Amino acid sequence: MVEQPDSGAGPAGAGDAAEALDRPLPEGVRRRVVALVSDAFGGLTVNELPTQLRQYARFTPTRRAKFAGNAMAAALEGDPLFRQRIGERLRESQPELTGALETGTPPAAADPVDVAAAAYVLRPAGWVKLVAAAGEEAQRADAERADEESRRELERLREELDRLKAGTRAETERLRTELDAARKEAESLHRKLRSAQSDVKRGEAAVRRTSAEAEAAKAEAHAQVSAAESEARRLKARLGEAEAAVEAGRRASREGRSIEDMRVRLLLDTVLDAASGLRRELALPPVSLHPADTVDAVEPGRMTPKDIAARALSETDPALLDQLLALPQVHLLVDGYNVTKTGYPTMPLEKQRLRLLGGLAMLAAQTGAEITCVFDGAELAAPVLLAPPRGVRVLFSKPGVTADELIRQLVRAEPPGRPVVVVSTDREVADGVAKAGARPVPSAMLLKRLSRV
Repeated sequence: MVEQPDSGAGPAGAGDAAEALDRPLPEGVRRRVVALVSDAFGGLTVNELPTQLRQYARFTPTRRAKFAGNAMAAALEGDPLFRQRIGERLRESQPELTGALETGTPPAAADPVDVAAAAYVLRPAGWVKLVAAAGEEAQRADAERADEESRRELERLREELDRLKAGTRAETERLRTELDAARKEAESLHRKLRSAQSDVKRGEAAVRRTSAEAEAAKAEAHAQVSAAESEARRLKARLGEAEAAVEAGRRASREGRSIEDMRVRLLLDTVLDAASGLRRELALPPVSLHPADTVDAVEPGRMTPKDIAARALSETDPALLDQLLALPQVHLLVDGYNVTKTGYPTMPLEKQRLRLLGGLAMLAAQTGAEITCVFDGAELAAPVLLAPPRGVRVLFSKPGVTADELIRQLVRAEPPGRPVVVVSTDREVADGVAKAGARPVPSAMLLKRLSRV
């Protein structure tokens, strides 16, 4: 059952009958009215609410204002009883403001929008003027804010213009400086061009003089050739006489050669017997340890080497490597990762090592040379499961020692005079071992040689 308005609604009803808005509510006033209704909404029972608003009874004030704003505004305008109930809740929450409005003296310090929103709900005498005044005040505030924003934007644009002007002046000055420098350079180039033209003219004159001198030298050479041919004929005759004399001397020396051969053979037998006696006297044990075995390094199976950079040189003829490996007691030192990263850098490190060591094992079997392959183990962090192939010594550098340093130690460990060949494209390594007496060769040479194994 819908309640009827009581006697307290008399002034508001009179105001409604006497006054009406001739334009829509200002947006700011409308939002404030919806907020007032939403706040007062919760103080009403479901039966006290208009039918169309009962579905929003359990909403929070914020959600109610968001989703039921239009419905509440329409109910407030078209339902005097609902407006009266909202007015009662407003009087309870803001007694000072509502009391001032009903006496016709709204507080001067109050927000015009709040005053207009309360007047729209309570509908006292003159409420239309209050709403219109609030709208004008809001428009004036919006205009002032727009003016302030325009002023700030203008100031910003002026500052930006000043910066652009300063930048333009600096750029102009820089371009002027560059232009002056270009002019000076052009003048210098013109002077150099004139000097070069003078040099060309002098060169042409020198060419003409040289041509004349060449013609004279050619004539002189022709004369010297004729004289040389005559001298050659004379020397050829003397050579024939000398050959005849040498042949006669050979015939004469054949008779005494057998005595000299006997003396040489006797001296050689004496030297060999002395060497055999010295070996028995010293009783030296058989050689089971090589100098490279004395260098302190990490053997395979202890740690895993990390990658090192490789700098490949141009390929060369591997026939030179065959000649070097044919030297007696030659020791071949291989910078392992330097070779693998030159030949097959995309493979995993383990497969790089296995491929290189397999090729070196076949090379050792073919040449019989002592071969040592060195890998960088300065950053080993895990065991390396690796069985060195037959005929190849495999070493990893210790933590804190690079493969380059280990190769230099191996070279220094060899006795003077022993042929040592170092395979590496690292220029620093090559220069270092060359100073120590070893022969450096590029990695590409070994790779080409291994491709024929």
